[in-house]
Amino acid sequence: MSPVLKNFLAVVAGLIVGSIVNMGIISVSGAIIPPPAGADVTTTEGLKATMHLFEPKHFIFPFLAHALGTFAGALVTAFIAVNNKLRLALVIGFFFLAGGLASVYMLPSPTWFTVLDLVGAYIPMAWLAAKMASGRNQRLA
Repeated sequence: MSPVLKNFLAVVAGLIVGSIVNMGIISVSGAIIPPPAGADVTTTEGLKATMHLFEPKHFIFPFLAHALGTFAGALVTAFIAVNNKLRLALVIGFFFLAGGLASVYMLPSPTWFTVLDLVGAYIPMAWLAAKMASGRNQRLA
């Protein structure tokens, strides 16, 4: 298999795995930290209308979903990629960052969460995943 094709498939696999991890965490979050009473978290409109009821604890799982989804996707990409592991892992980070930016425009959230999420959950997690994958590959060589 050509390195270009393998790298492309690494990115696709990373996007799929990262999305699954993200949605898995979001899916279980309500069972661990229930939404505020009266909040409809099943629709964007419901979230917009009740976001003012959310406390800081309600933002833990969204942050974890974004950070761990990005991390998992970037890690998979970096493990599979033939070369340019850091660059390809950062592609995953920027892809999920774009999703985070879209979320900021669609859903209101406290400024502290927006800054924390956009600055801490995407590019740093992709970088960390790439470094971990590179360190593992060096130990195996």
